[in-house]
Amino acid sequence: MALELELQTAIALAREAGTTVVQLRDGGLSVEMKPGDEPVTVADRTASEMILRGLAKTFPTDPVISEELPATSAQLQRARLWLVDPIDGTKDFIKGGDGFAVMIGLVLDHVPVLGVVHQPTIDRTFYATPDGAFVTIGGETKPLAVSRVATAAEARLVASASHRTADIDRVKTELGIAEEMNVGSVGVKLCLIAMGVRDLYVNPTAKTKSWDTCAPEAILAGAGGRLSDLFGDPIEYKAELAHRRGLVASNGHLHAEVVAKLGPLFASLRTSRP
Repeated sequence: MALELELQTAIALAREAGTTVVQLRDGGLSVEMKPGDEPVTVADRTASEMILRGLAKTFPTDPVISEELPATSAQLQRARLWLVDPIDGTKDFIKGGDGFAVMIGLVLDHVPVLGVVHQPTIDRTFYATPDGAFVTIGGETKPLAVSRVATAAEARLVASASHRTADIDRVKTELGIAEEMNVGSVGVKLCLIAMGVRDLYVNPTAKTKSWDTCAPEAILAGAGGRLSDLFGDPIEYKAELAHRRGLVASNGHLHAEVVAKLGPLFASLRTSRP
């Protein structure tokens, strides 16, 4: 299997970190606020340190960018780069929910090629390499494949549980969508599309970063889906960490229709590309 050592290392670290953050949560957490009014806990920082230490031990020359550490532009320019979100969906994590994940992704030549998204409380691990995308639930592993839903009006939308805005109502109206599920983690949202149980995710804000999308994009692409900005352009993993032109993730079959209808709705974001 391609990237076998990288995959097994990432899975082991994600599972180890997942066990630790749940133990820390069960013991009680103090919450601080980062710039942007985003929460962070000792569990986020502990998981980050565990993962960075483990990656450095096995791949000592690889740069690693984590949400909980400052990044440099030089790191982003590297052809091989790890991107880590130690707890994606921190607000859901703090509330005691299951909609969070530990995420580890690998970028080669500025494209996500490996991803691990681990949900510790339900023992579910999504992962992908160039050989395919899979999910392991309770020890049983199955290949992932997106749905065949081909029109936006039929799409089963997955949206944010903690950052939902009135823009999502505008999206639903424009696309004619009736069904919506709410989940905390961006990574879990994309993995649910990869799993074929959801069809579409739209984020019309500029708040997500490369560590939010790297691992799950590899998984979604491996399952046949697609991730782009609101205008259909690929997500960049080179110039900067922020995704300034929103996100659209889909099963691929309805992607063109969605971006054609939503692009004019959020035209102000088109000029946000650096």
